[in-house]
Amino acid sequence: MPITIGTLREIAAHETRVALVPEVAAKFADAGARVLIERGAGEAAQFGDALYKKVEWADAATVLAQADVLLTVRPPSLEQIAQLKPGAVVAGYMQAHEKHAEVKAMRERRITSFAVEFIPRISRAQSMDALSSQAAIAGYKAVLIAANTLDKFMPMLTTAAGTIRPSSVLVIGAGVAGLQAIATARRLGAVVEAYDVRSATKEQVKSLGAKFVDTGVTAEGQGGYARELTAEEKAKQQEILDARIAAMDAVITTASVPGRKAPTIITRAAVERMKQGAVIVDIAAEQGGNCELTRAGETVLHHGVKIVGPLNLPGQLAYNASEMYARNLLNFLKPAINAGELAIDWNDEVFVGSCLTHDGNIRHEATRKALEG
Repeated sequence: MPITIGTLREIAAHETRVALVPEVAAKFADAGARVLIERGAGEAAQFGDALYKKVEWADAATVLAQADVLLTVRPPSLEQIAQLKPGAVVAGYMQAHEKHAEVKAMRERRITSFAVEFIPRISRAQSMDALSSQAAIAGYKAVLIAANTLDKFMPMLTTAAGTIRPSSVLVIGAGVAGLQAIATARRLGAVVEAYDVRSATKEQVKSLGAKFVDTGVTAEGQGGYARELTAEEKAKQQEILDARIAAMDAVITTASVPGRKAPTIITRAAVERMKQGAVIVDIAAEQGGNCELTRAGETVLHHGVKIVGPLNLPGQLAYNASEMYARNLLNFLKPAINAGELAIDWNDEVFVGSCLTHDGNIRHEATRKALEG
């Protein structure tokens, strides 16, 4: 019997993406899998049922009961986990740092779960890197939000009424989201500066036409992430950054590490030094925010500065975000599908590194320690 790959309509608030788009569903079917989808699963991302070929349709309960592999965007709920058959495989964002009850439930039902946010950031896994694909969308969208919120033009304009100076934009964090934000702000004609604690990003920033803010502090870490700074390093960084923040029309913050609260980079005092009418768009709002005043899902006005805390930026471009995410899942799972059957290679560092629960155990060490001590 071929494996059954299932997906559902996402039920989390603000979630418009879908884990299987028509193109990817057909590729799984061509690989010999049976594809079972809840009706209407892709509608919020503009993928109507009629666009899917080579798939079967069912209600949510049937998908959960029959799926050997469940592909999700957000982690399954406790109710959904209870309906999965023991030994099923789930792949998606698992948010293990906060979804402790769900992790325990998957362990108890012997569900094998893979967290896409734990996929090792190695060259071979680039095509599976959902964090990067979705971060690129977030960086792009954040700049559009900033441009729409500002009370001025982004580009320089020469008009009969005089010359309009371009807006100045500071991007904090030069990972995938930050680099996309830099590129987008430059396309819109802004004068862009960028900062990252990893000095290796300096050349990338400059290659996009932005000026790198050098604070003299570096924090090269493992796995492509920045390490935690010391108190002295933070103070030095803050002093120089605050001066640049104060001069900006718009600031885009992108600093976060999966599974942790986002670092506070912009203090209340720094906001109060900014120009009236300036804008901060905090991509890390859902992880606690990079700005002390950020409130997720709200726009805060403080001393004339607007601090925007957007929710689920990738979901605001659900069509392309779903396409990219579904391809990430296909590239992740397809090596384990052989003639329609699932055969996970437990010597493969991609599967080992991304495994959250398996065979009644929590396999991700940091999560296991958090839950079991």
